[in-house]
Formats: sequence, structure tokens, C-alpha cells
Amino acid sequence: MQLFAGAPASAAGGDADIIKNGSLKTFAQDVLRASQQVPVLVDFWAPWCGPCKQLTPVLEKVVRAAKGKVRLVKINIDENPELAQQLRIQSVPTVYAFLGGQPVTGFAGAQPESQIKALVDRLIQSMGPLGPDEGDDLLQAAQQAAEHGDTRTAARLYQQILAEDPAQPEALGGLARCLLADGKLAEARQLLEGAPKELANHTAITGAKAALALAEEAGELGDPTNLLARVQANPDDHEARYQIATIMFLRGQIETAMEHLVQIVKRDRAWKDDLARKQLVRFFEALGPKHPATAKGRRMLSSVLFS
Repeated sequence: MQLFAGAPASAAGGDADIIKNGSLKTFAQDVLRASQQVPVLVDFWAPWCGPCKQLTPVLEKVVRAAKGKVRLVKINIDENPELAQQLRIQSVPTVYAFLGGQPVTGFAGAQPESQIKALVDRLIQSMGPLGPDEGDDLLQAAQQAAEHGDTRTAARLYQQILAEDPAQPEALGGLARCLLADGKLAEARQLLEGAPKELANHTAITGAKAALALAEEAGELGDPTNLLARVQANPDDHEARYQIATIMFLRGQIETAMEHLVQIVKRDRAWKDDLARKQLVRFFEALGPKHPATAKGRRMLSSVLFS
């Protein structure tokens, strides 16, 4: 981001730095540099925006409750149009979360406090050290982040786990899926091929390998935003829905992926020689028979086939 390279540094520290109003001049210090130490939420708002007036107090409440483990920078887009343009802010409120000087996740529109708190908790866990009793909590946070489509945060958490335990199978499989979601198939294959031999039959590893095979066969799937717009415009655009389902599955958004395929089966069972049902079966194989989503997916499919 060359636009911020020359921004002046400012004094930091103390409670006053937890929540502040930002600008183009202070963005490098308040966000890019600060996020090297703690997660930083950036709230893009405008004085005329009604939902902004609902969201900002919730953000401030959650950030204050974190007691310095996360920061909030508020950007008035009317006063900082260049900044809003560079970060491609299309509507307000929009919130980006920065880690390591880069935006890693975000959302648009007002959100309930519970979802904001869950996001902040994931961000905090991604920065904190891994203690002896934190492995399960960190793994759960990574899995939840992946399920919400936040593969960057999930990958960071999985990497943190693997730094402590390079042979943690769920973290290995989870990180491989994150790489697949980012289109890094070669890196995912290298990671899985380098897994310890004793983990070869672990469901997390076999499932990730099956997902890799799906990704390799699927090829270029297109832009998910455009595909979703196509489905919203025409619910019978099965090709777009099929591609969205595959993308979401590779990202870890398993149940939503299955729901899209079930919709195809419900609307046109014979589409492309029963391709949607066959893809669902492949999802089940990739997850393994004991995965809870497999059982739920089978029930969803059965309710359509035998209704």
C-alpha cells in the first residue's frame, strides 16, 4: 500500500489508543503498524448512515471488553474518500480486521454483538501464545473460522498449532484445506505428502486428500461473488450453484455447500446425469463416515429423494 508509506508515526500506548478516530495520515501507524502487535478492527462509517450508528457502539463495547487485546480505528469515509476508494469500500458500515499489516477478514452491514465477539475472540486467539491447555480451544477457533469462510484467520491458527506440534493431524488437514481455498493446490499437496506416515489413515488427512482431488478435478471455478449473483438472479442456474457448492466445500463451509447441491437435486434431479447427487457423495467420502456433516448431509439428501 504505497499510499500510506509516508504517513507519519505518532505516539502510542495507554487506553486512549484502544479506540480512536483514524484518517489517511494516521492509517499506517494506527492500523498497518499496530496490527503487527494486536488485531485492529477498522470501522468505515459515515455521519448519514443509520446502521453505522447501531454498529459502532457495539464494536466499541466488544473492543473495550477485550482490554487492549484488540483495537478499533474509526474512519469517516466522507472525510477520507481516498482511503475508502483504495480499500474498495462499496457501502457502510464496513469493517475490516487487520493482522500483520494486512486485511484478513471483514463484514458489511450491522451485525449482532455475539457475532462480533466471536470474530474478536478468533482474532485474539490467532495472536496469542499457545499454552499447554489451549490446543483444543485454538483448534476449535480455527475450525469455526474456516466454517465461516475466514480461511486466512483459520490458516494462521492452524499454523500456530503446528508450530507447537508439527504432527497435529486436524491442524495439518485444516491448513491443507485453507490452502485449497486460496487456490494453492501445489502447496496443499506438498503439506499432505509431508505428513508423518503414521497419520496417513487419519480421517483429517484422508479427508484433506480427497478435497485436494476434488479441487484438482474441478479446475478453475470462477469468482464466488459473481456466481452467487447469478444464482440470486436465477435460482435455476445450476452450473453456478454447483460451482459455488464446490468452492464453499473447499473453503470449509461444508453445510452451506451441501445445501446448494441439495437444491439442485430438488429442482432438477437429472441435471447433468445426476451430477449434484454424485458430488454430494464425493463430499461425504472426503469428510469420512464419522463426520457429523456427513450424517446431516445424508439426511438432507434423503429428505429430497424420498419425499
